[in-house]
Amino acid sequence: MSTGTRDHDVVVFGATGFVGRLVAEHLARHAPQGTRVALAGRSRTGVERVRDALPGAARGWPVLTADASDARSLAAMAGSARVVASTVGPYLRHGLPVVDACARAGTHYADLTGEVPFVRQAIDRFDAVGRASGARLVHGCGYDSVPSDLAVLTLHRRVEDDDAGPLRDVLLVVHGRGGVSGGTLATMREVVELASRDPSARRLLADPFALSPDRAAEPATAQPPDAPRPGRLSDGRWVAPFPMASVNSRVVRRSNALQGWAYGRGLRYGEVLDAGPGAAGATRAVGVTAGLGVGAAAFALPATRALLDRLLPAPGTGPDEATRRRGWFRMEVRATTAAGRRYGAVAAGRGDPGYAATAVMLGESALALAVDADRLPDRAGSLTPATGIGDVLVDRLRAAGHTYDATPR
Repeated sequence: MSTGTRDHDVVVFGATGFVGRLVAEHLARHAPQGTRVALAGRSRTGVERVRDALPGAARGWPVLTADASDARSLAAMAGSARVVASTVGPYLRHGLPVVDACARAGTHYADLTGEVPFVRQAIDRFDAVGRASGARLVHGCGYDSVPSDLAVLTLHRRVEDDDAGPLRDVLLVVHGRGGVSGGTLATMREVVELASRDPSARRLLADPFALSPDRAAEPATAQPPDAPRPGRLSDGRWVAPFPMASVNSRVVRRSNALQGWAYGRGLRYGEVLDAGPGAAGATRAVGVTAGLGVGAAAFALPATRALLDRLLPAPGTGPDEATRRRGWFRMEVRATTAAGRRYGAVAAGRGDPGYAATAVMLGESALALAVDADRLPDRAGSLTPATGIGDVLVDRLRAAGHTYDATPR
């Protein structure tokens, strides 16, 4: 795919959505000079309003009209671009036609999905198509699941350099502050509702290797539960279930398998949410655990789901600028290798993790796919951030102010 055959380097699809606008702003401020960016969405007028509010030369960016329900418009958009960055969710409802169009056009693709059933369907339907066309179809290029995936990649690089043996036990402890958007809640609702009515979806969501490229070849290594009971770490801090562990852990395990289980066939990987020390931490851990259970049950029942639809933020809304600016995330990884050596890793960044930081992650993922082709891993098809962009994305995010580091403990 040569630059000369495409009109645009990056197309942001869903530019009128909450995160879409933030991604457009990031690209307007940080895309290298000469990068050809276009914005796309269902409403030309709405996209033009977003474009006209951007700084500097971005106010001259082209606007494309494309609709996830219109295959012809998606084919035209994909055919015009080197990379499509899609923020149009819930992806279970709107995402597959976009992946299809990109896979067939040989166009690289990045999204923000945290929906395991969607990624599984995209793998099954479009992985082979993308490999044939040369398209890198990279799912989970936001807070789900870039910090988890790249933290373990960074850890693996250090352990490999030290010849410390394969990874065995890896626990990621999540710290942070952020808000909630209507789009995130709509995604949670979509996945819970699907699981409540479809036994095969429930089985998929319960499978720790749900995104494996070869399920039968996966080792029989028991994995940590996605929703562990409240407990204490060795340093006395209490932990609770992390809502996105069920997504991030499957992405990390897919990355391991796609690289020939380079992290280790005996890898046991889990994620938990830091609730703090002492009695307050214990109370917080119990409260988070109970709240997650109540929330999942409420989304699963039609009567309470309808009530939540009226009370919770609507899609397209999210935390205000002050909240986004105050947000932050810090993922601390505690690891032991098969040789018994201990390591730590950190993935951290400024800004609301699901919005300000996510816009940086998706924006830099799109730029890496568009302008760093000669440095990317030699892979195509349905990929993860670690296997589709890898160290190039680590370098870009470090340059953007994020931290990725691993050291012996």
